[in-house]
Formats: sequence, C-alpha cells, structure tokens
Amino acid sequence: MDKRVKRVINTVEHTVKIRDEIAAYLFKHNLSINQFAIISGIHSGTLSRVMKGQQALAMNHLIRVTRGMGLPEDYFYSKYVDECLYDSAPTWRRLRPFLLQCAALSRLDCIERIVQNLLDNLLYVPLLFEVAEELFEQKNWPAASLIYENVGASEKYQHSERLALCQYRLFLINLGDDPHNNLIAATLCEGYVGRLDEVNQLDALKQLADTYASLHKWQKVGELAEEMLSIASHLYELHRESGRTTNNGQVHKRPLYAYILYAQLLRAYVLEQCGAYKSALEIIPLYMDGSWIREDTEEARRIIAQYQEWGTANTYLYRLLDGQIEVLDEYVEYISTRENEIFTALFKIIESANRYKWDVDHILLRFANYIPYRKYSSVFGERNILMLKDSHAQFRRELATYYLARRRYKGDDVTMQGVDLSAKIDCERNVIRGTLSVDFEISISDITKLG
Repeated sequence: MDKRVKRVINTVEHTVKIRDEIAAYLFKHNLSINQFAIISGIHSGTLSRVMKGQQALAMNHLIRVTRGMGLPEDYFYSKYVDECLYDSAPTWRRLRPFLLQCAALSRLDCIERIVQNLLDNLLYVPLLFEVAEELFEQKNWPAASLIYENVGASEKYQHSERLALCQYRLFLINLGDDPHNNLIAATLCEGYVGRLDEVNQLDALKQLADTYASLHKWQKVGELAEEMLSIASHLYELHRESGRTTNNGQVHKRPLYAYILYAQLLRAYVLEQCGAYKSALEIIPLYMDGSWIREDTEEARRIIAQYQEWGTANTYLYRLLDGQIEVLDEYVEYISTRENEIFTALFKIIESANRYKWDVDHILLRFANYIPYRKYSSVFGERNILMLKDSHAQFRRELATYYLARRRYKGDDVTMQGVDLSAKIDCERNVIRGTLSVDFEISISDITKLG
C-alpha cells in the first residue's frame, strides 16, 4: 500500500486526539485542569495550553498524563505517532525520546511507522542511525534491527559507510544457532566490509572469520585471515609513523597488534583443519614472538603471554595430530594446569586416538569433569560460542566413535542427547554423522566403569 494512503487511513482512524481523551477523563471524574495538573505532576499552565491545542504534548508529559489517568504506559502511543507526524511538523526533540521509549516497551509497530515516515526526509537518516547505535549498545536487538534495516534500505544506492555499518550490525544481530541463517548473514555482510571505517573493519573480518570457521568454510577463513593480517599490519605501521590512534579519533576494539596475532593464529588453525600439521607448526612462531610489538603496557604483556601459551599448546597439539605419540604425556601435563585449554586438548586427543588407534582411557578418566558442555574464557573474554558449540558436537561424535570401536558400552548408555545437541548446530553435517556413530552422553560413572 502506498505510504500516502496509509497516512490518510491512520489519520482517519485516530481523529480523536489525546487531549480529547484527557478532556473526557476530566469530565467523567469531575476534575479541573488544575486538579489533574497536581495529580499528573504537570504545570497547570502547560496542561492548559496542551488542552487548548496551543502546545504539543512532550514525551515526559505524555508519560505523566498516562500515569495520572491510570492507563497502561503505552496506551496513547499509536495516537502519539499521529500527533508527532501529522498534526504538526515533526520535531526530533519529541521523536527521539519517543523512539527510545517505544523500544523499551517493544512497540515496534510505532517505531516502524515513525522511521518509514521520517526517511522521506534524508536529513533524518543520520539521526535515526544514531538511535539505532544507542539501541545496539543497549542490546535491544529487535528495535535496533528494525531501524538499521530501514536506514540501510534508504541508502542502498549511496554506497556509504553508514550503509556498510548497518549491514555489519545486522550481521551481528542475526548470528545464532542456525548455521544456514549464519551463512546467509555472513554472505550478506561480507560485501560491505571494505566500506567500513578502520575501527570496525578489522572487527568485522574477525567476526566473519569466526563465523565461517564454525561453518567449516576453511578456504573462506583463510582468505579473511590473510586480509585481516594485511590490513592490521599496514595500519600498525601507519599509526606508528603518524603517532595517531585512528583517522577520526576513535579507538579500536582491540589493539592493532592483537588482530595481527589473531590472523596468524587463524592461518595456523586453517592448516590444522586441512591436515597440514607440519605447515601449521611453521606458523606458530609468527604469533608466539611478540618482540616486534612496541606497546609496553599491562594489556600488551597479557596478550603476548596468552599467545605464547597457545603457541606452546599448539606445538604439542600439531605434533600429536601428526601421529607423534611421544608428546602425548607431556601435552597432558602441560594442559592439566590450564583449565580453559583442557576441553580443546581432550577433543584433539580423542580425535588422534581414533585416527591412530591409541588407548587414552586413562586421560578420559582423569579429565572426566571436562566432558560435559560448558563455556570457556580467555584473557580476551568468553570464547566464540558458535565455534565452541561446533567443537563440542564434533567431540561427542569422536568420543562415541572411540568407545563404540572398543565395544565398551551398555545398551542403556546410548541416548540421543548428542544428536539433539548436534541438531542445534548443524542439521546436516553433525546430525547425520552423529547418528551413524550413535553419538551419546557418557557420564563420569560410566567412564569409571569402562576404564
């Protein structure tokens, strides 16, 4: 339906003004304007001008009137949209607080009407975008997403940085447990990364690489890692020469050197996933060596130490995956004091045991408490949830394969819990493979019996 037709219909449907309903309420309860001004907490002169149509009803006045009449907080919202848009010239001073209040109360219908009308005037585009950014920071995803979509649609032919940022924000909002939807979100976002400002560009590349890693798109992960490495390295040198933070005074979400180290870590990870363990070992020194990092801060020392720890663990890991069983005991002792690394090590030990026919029952028994799914953190915060869930689904499959190959199970140990977890992550890859290997949940007591 044409927007102008919608406006006419809306205007007809809401011919009764808010002030008319206030007047009816005052008449019904035999109240004067002065009396209701005291009840509502609005200055009597202000309320009088509103009732005469001489002054527009501000958002804070609407809240007080509604509360004074004992009505639901959003009772007048639909009418307020009309009064803001059609009864007088729209003013941002009234609309901005109203949009935020609509978002807080999940009145997306009102937000959509306002946004679609305001976007006829391109002067409102940056103002609406700022509101979306504020809602994004508040984690109000539905309201932020609605505004981003409309702002993006209004700028689809502009090839602007704001359009790119809208698409990136929508990508982050739309990420979830459904791999098909994640792939669509990543594909839609990827074409806009080059238009982002440098503060968001590197973070977008990292988020995309993590998403594609959870989808096992290793070629894509490798390409994004190379791009991240190139951009971050160039910016690091550029900022060193100029002494600036960014080109507009903003601060990166992570230090530039952290993106360089992470890109190298990803490059090694891709090689690992492709079975090129010796090549992956050659990458490890590139993220373990932090001597080139000029920053001498507590944060820099903490990040360098974390990558050195990962490098040491991955050196053991890649040798293990390459079939060098002589490093197994040393690897186990190394990770035993690093709680956040135990699950990853356990997963890869079981994977190697299945590949090379090793017996690792004693390791499973030792780390039985780390088999159930849990979240893990590093010095950078909580680990990527999509990658963690995907790894756990694969781990359960490998664990099932390990026990079934040794015929060490009872019929009542086998359940569909593992398949259910896989179904939340990948409805094709892990469910099918999990079902074929009869993926199952092994309790600590079961492991004790089997060991």
